[in-house]
Amino acid sequence: MLEIPEALVVSRQIAETYNGKRIERVAANTSPHGFAWFWGDPDEYPSLLCGERIGGARAVGGQVEINAGRATLLFGDGVNLRHFSVGKKLPEKHQMLVAFEDGTSLCANVQMYGGLWAFPNGANDNPYYLVARDKPSPLSDAFDEQHFNSIVSSAKASLSAKALLATEQRIPGLGNGVLQDILFLSGVHPAYKVSQLSDSKLRTLFGNIKSVLVKMSAEGGRDTERDLHGLEGGYRTLLSRKTLAYPCPKCGGGITRKAYLGGNVYYCETCQPLHTAKTASR
Repeated sequence: MLEIPEALVVSRQIAETYNGKRIERVAANTSPHGFAWFWGDPDEYPSLLCGERIGGARAVGGQVEINAGRATLLFGDGVNLRHFSVGKKLPEKHQMLVAFEDGTSLCANVQMYGGLWAFPNGANDNPYYLVARDKPSPLSDAFDEQHFNSIVSSAKASLSAKALLATEQRIPGLGNGVLQDILFLSGVHPAYKVSQLSDSKLRTLFGNIKSVLVKMSAEGGRDTERDLHGLEGGYRTLLSRKTLAYPCPKCGGGITRKAYLGGNVYYCETCQPLHTAKTASR
């Protein structure tokens, strides 16, 4: 799934690969998917996009936004984007294909769910997109400790650490995937309550949000995800499906996997204890 690091990496690769290229052909929804979402009628995508040239791309939270002349392409976090060079066989099934006049193509496939939106510039009023566009990224200076504390102070005290960081678009693009290493390095259990987080623990959590996401982005995304060219990211996850069978990198104990709030969480019960105290000193 695209999250902040992968969206940043893929958007940069798209700009490097397609900038200035003219769109020759577009196919959308040729392989219907029950959880593939489009802006308006996908049959109108060719008339909107064909003839336009790519003029850059950027990450918007966990989404990839591409400038296509008078139009914008936007791909959500559940969409796999792949580059196909000249002559390379294209997949038979896809949810969107953008072919360029030089023979290269951008192919989009939906995993569990995902948005594949093409719209006239400025026409998309989807709240999810607008919030992601307007809120500061943890990779920016605008996402400082004061901003993070405002997120914490506006959250319910009964909210869990996972819910605080990865739900309700509080931090767009920070999802269940990147969350695991942030919580692990902070010594915070996914179910730990906001009311239990001390000032010291909040500072540690803030610091790890910044440092982990910077490292993940600098190293090409996580090793559980693939980039535009189908290559695994260079960041080696500490806690993920890839490391479940290995001992905790801190204490050497076992790693626990558990379904929680719509996805699997990975944690060490020793290094990330779930305290039962009603409150913590602040």
